[in-house]
Amino acid sequence: MAVDHTEAPVLQALVEFRQAGRLSFTPPGHKQARGADPAVRDVLGDAVFLGDVLASGGLDDRLERGRVLERAEELLADAVHADHTFFTTCGSSLSVKAAMLAVAGPHEKLLIGRDAHKSVVSGLVLSGIEPVWVEPRWDAERSIAHPPSADEFEAAFRAHPDAKGALITSPTPYGACADLRAVAEVCHRRGLPLIVDEAWGAHLPFHPDLPTWAMDAGADICVTSIHKMGSGLEQGSVFHLQGDLVPPQVLKMRADLLGTTSPSVLIYAGLDGWRRQMALHGRALMDGALRLAAEVRSVIEDMDGLHVNDRADFCGPGLADDFDPLPVIIDISQLGTTGYQAADWLREHRGIDAHLTDHRRIGAQITHGDDQETAKELLTALKDLTHVAPDLPSGPRVDVPQPAELRMEQAQLPRDAFFGPAEDVPLADAAGRIAAEMITPYPPGIPAVLPGERLTEPVLRYLKSGHTAGMNLPDAASSDLSTIRVTTPHHA
Repeated sequence: MAVDHTEAPVLQALVEFRQAGRLSFTPPGHKQARGADPAVRDVLGDAVFLGDVLASGGLDDRLERGRVLERAEELLADAVHADHTFFTTCGSSLSVKAAMLAVAGPHEKLLIGRDAHKSVVSGLVLSGIEPVWVEPRWDAERSIAHPPSADEFEAAFRAHPDAKGALITSPTPYGACADLRAVAEVCHRRGLPLIVDEAWGAHLPFHPDLPTWAMDAGADICVTSIHKMGSGLEQGSVFHLQGDLVPPQVLKMRADLLGTTSPSVLIYAGLDGWRRQMALHGRALMDGALRLAAEVRSVIEDMDGLHVNDRADFCGPGLADDFDPLPVIIDISQLGTTGYQAADWLREHRGIDAHLTDHRRIGAQITHGDDQETAKELLTALKDLTHVAPDLPSGPRVDVPQPAELRMEQAQLPRDAFFGPAEDVPLADAAGRIAAEMITPYPPGIPAVLPGERLTEPVLRYLKSGHTAGMNLPDAASSDLSTIRVTTPHHA
């Protein structure tokens, strides 16, 4: 059946809600801005409150007979070649948990790339799924991880034939991509589903020069954050489904188990409007973004002390299979400072917020929302950074382990370690103990320590030196990393 992508059911329903002049004796309690604090109205504007209505009994009737949300989801599924699409307003952190729960249950195995986001680990803690970690492809020269290969998943399935499926992250926040078609084939030869955490890939379906996106590559479930590389509001996420390996009603039930019963219509409207924007204009918008990113990359590469990681850096034997050029990842190691200090200087002195920051890189994400003016501001700020870099303090050195030293034994299930008896011990005494917490450098949000892993000196030195240098560890139980939460000896 032909669909009309000029429609936007959620947005149209909001217009109709306002035109009807309905008077709601329901939540939200601000009652269409009338009860909102005047200072908040001054900052946010009344449009935010006017769009904040009940999804059921406001945007649609109490039985949802207008099928407003359902029609919006059907349109997005059509736009990106999926069989089913589900909106969520709790971010991809919820979506990926729902996907995991739809594929495996407590004490069942799931193959997972060890470069997974912390939301995946949270899903393990909540579900009791047993992870079988699949090693990323480590670039020791650049101290960066790329998605695991299809061969690594093949070997993991052979070692764990009772696994229920696999989960891979692609693209990474750095723009490195896996050969998803090959990984899907590894799974499907066994009749098992592949979940792709494609949170950074909302734009991929809309231009042929971008890496192949998960549904076109044959994945069964794909999780996408529309707020990252798309035009949605923060927390706007979708998960797509195709094939018959995961029943749609099961996936929907798992999402309902975790999701809010008070979804934000504002976020729904952002998802719906973004789909219409991309279905009608996505190719042209991505053309512009790709051209701009290429220009920005070229100019930065000519700046003394800066190097833009490109396809030659990220792709090749033992590295990533493909590359998204829109996350502009800049290696600043030649400036003699760290990414943390460079990002802080750019924010404080030039009003520029970098995305990714690590011991040697900063990231400048380019989207279809950027233009020549924003690019000029970025490039001017980076040029200024190269001039002041000699006067910046070198900063504490981050003790980055070799790839083999980063991996620790998964001695217990994440759920058992997280919820079991635990104690806080000094960092100096933590090596050899089993972690009862998650410790995650953020961004990009890939945990260095998982509950149930046996701690080692190299990883502890990395975290402590990173914290001293400016690494953000928002989920550590001890904010200064003076102690580590570990399982008690009798529990270990």
